[in-house]
Amino acid sequence: MTQGVWCSFQTDLVMMKKKLLPLVLLLLLSVSGCADSRCFCQVTGDLDDCTCDVETIDGFNNDQLFSKLQTLLESDYFRFYKVNLNKACPFWTVRSHCGLKDCAVQPCSPNEVPEGIRSSSHNKYSAELNEQPVDCEQAGHLGAVDVSLSDETREALLNWSRHDDEAERFCVVDDEESPDSQYVDLLLNPERFTAYRGPEAWQIWNSIYEENCFKPYTIKRPLIPNLFHSSSGSEAKTFYSWLEGQCVEKRAFYRLISGLHASINIHLSARYLLDDSWFQKKWGHNVSEFRQRFDSELTAGEGPKRLRNLYFLFLIELRALAKALPVFQQPSFRLYTGRPEEDRRHKELLLHILQLARSFPLHFDETSLFAGDEKEAAKLKEDIRLAFLNISRIMDCVGCFKCRLWGKLQTQGLGTALKILFSERQIEALPTSSSKRPSFQLSRQEISSLLNAFGRISTSIRELKNFRSLLAEER
Repeated sequence: MTQGVWCSFQTDLVMMKKKLLPLVLLLLLSVSGCADSRCFCQVTGDLDDCTCDVETIDGFNNDQLFSKLQTLLESDYFRFYKVNLNKACPFWTVRSHCGLKDCAVQPCSPNEVPEGIRSSSHNKYSAELNEQPVDCEQAGHLGAVDVSLSDETREALLNWSRHDDEAERFCVVDDEESPDSQYVDLLLNPERFTAYRGPEAWQIWNSIYEENCFKPYTIKRPLIPNLFHSSSGSEAKTFYSWLEGQCVEKRAFYRLISGLHASINIHLSARYLLDDSWFQKKWGHNVSEFRQRFDSELTAGEGPKRLRNLYFLFLIELRALAKALPVFQQPSFRLYTGRPEEDRRHKELLLHILQLARSFPLHFDETSLFAGDEKEAAKLKEDIRLAFLNISRIMDCVGCFKCRLWGKLQTQGLGTALKILFSERQIEALPTSSSKRPSFQLSRQEISSLLNAFGRISTSIRELKNFRSLLAEER
């Protein structure tokens, strides 16, 4: 055999091993135990640092909440999301994957977006509140002040106002007035498998976990094993021993990020490209992909822990929605699209969903967070806010545009939920009269991302029910 033929034979053999190894592993595991039990045996019972359990969340989400929430998210107010997908990565050079056809995002043309949304995108308040005349005496005072202000001072005041907004936020919010910001129809650009994977995708999650989750570099976190790396049991024990030794706030922060990671992986497995031929594109559940991401034996025990963290994330965002109810109950608030009857009907549905969220019997108790020494608690809260702010910036480093879209939306939604959770005093101080501007405000972008992000978490929990059934059928 010549050297060239021998090298070609070796290359083919290596490629064959890479393709067959996952199948061999799955075959061996099918002998050692049922896949559904290995994925879900630990996803039951009480959640850590909570008074709630998995089964209560499953019943509440799947039987009461899910269908109503999906109906709301199909409305124009929530389906059109304005985002800047062209911001440069602030941390490293990104090679765009726009060449992958399933990574592409199709922005809306101007006439596809309701005029009411386009014209009011920069307003935090309803059209009704902005149109109200200013009190004469107040206008006189403002006029007197304005006369004495230089252009530089006016600009400084505007900057201070922007700074006040930024000081409350846990995430970066795109400038909706930027020419690079465009409306995207989320229903036409769904979150699903795009083939964006490999070292560049791992760099995103590695940067999030290693640089923003308060973990020392000497502690190795458990990784999903692959052909090149396998986490040892001692690494996992060391990591979780370290995590349990952290304060409840830092444990919660890690679990939120892990839960978000799990949710994204569930969507990629549930809307996987099963067939890509000349005749059709077929998307559906890929059970093998789900196993590789969550089977306890294929993930060194990490998969079921991530699924439990998904439920923790659900509780946090559900609690934020319940606490936000007074914000949306204000008479001046409207889901404004310029279509009065639809706007009224969708606001009623939103309030019904928020009241349903408030009725949940086993809410997460956020008063357990930042409850120690006032100065230390304030510093810890600011550290966590800045860490999450940094994670939202990392989303601009995602090379796949569709992944970037949904990454930005979901981190912004979680950031908005955290903003709500820790703004209790401002929400309690909301005025009862529509003639006064509220002390706590949410932009349309924040409202849209908050509900859409929670919709993703709700869908993930619903999909777990589907995967349980599919795995059980394979017994």
